[in-house]
Amino acid sequence: MIKMSAVIFIFIFGLIVGSFLNALIHRLHSGESMLERHSRCPHCRHALSAADLVPILSFFALRGRCRYCRKPISWQYPLVELATAVAFVLVYFDVTTSALGNGKFPISNFQFLNYLPATTYQLIFYLVFACFLIVIFVYDLRHFLILDKVVFSASALALLYAFAQGNFLEAALGALLLSGFFGIIYLVSRGRWIGLGDVKLGIFLGAAGRKKFSDRLPFGTFLTFAAFIAMLWGKELVTWYSQLIGI
Repeated sequence: MIKMSAVIFIFIFGLIVGSFLNALIHRLHSGESMLERHSRCPHCRHALSAADLVPILSFFALRGRCRYCRKPISWQYPLVELATAVAFVLVYFDVTTSALGNGKFPISNFQFLNYLPATTYQLIFYLVFACFLIVIFVYDLRHFLILDKVVFSASALALLYAFAQGNFLEAALGALLLSGFFGIIYLVSRGRWIGLGDVKLGIFLGAAGRKKFSDRLPFGTFLTFAAFIAMLWGKELVTWYSQLIGI
């Protein structure tokens, strides 16, 4: 049974995590350390106070401008916060209404996970997957680049999740096949259709299971969005499509 109080908590938690993801995306690009205590305005570099960092509310309270230099704040910040909150709620709904939510995973290569409710086990991994997808989505959309440190960390987590479920070989094969497919496209097009980062992204998406051609497209953006949809409703979409075409 889904409790509204839990949904509200997950939504607020998603807003907070979204604010952190914004800082992560900015610092990955600027090269700043994640250990830096204070967030700063990207224009004037003034340290931001707690009142400047309240997810969504601060953006509108400040009318989309820095309190100190009055330069505009990117719409990325409230949109990523809201998108993360919505994604977290969707993941929560999917996991808690899943058949897996009725018990525990019968077999896990990590014995301590056998003592966790399936909803807790799956929810943690899916929320972290969602965070990786959001970071890859936004970073690729803004900078046309998929960072190795992000996609390889995501791939390692996906393989760890598969190993915990006893599906490591299937996940590894999926990673190999999908990245290999993208690699062929990359070689045939000589990098015009997709970038090398998209080939690496194929490792993560394969492991998780789930303009003109001469123009540079943030292809990873579309892949991550599709991966999130597949993660939540992949089986339902396959069933619907099979019924649609009469299979």
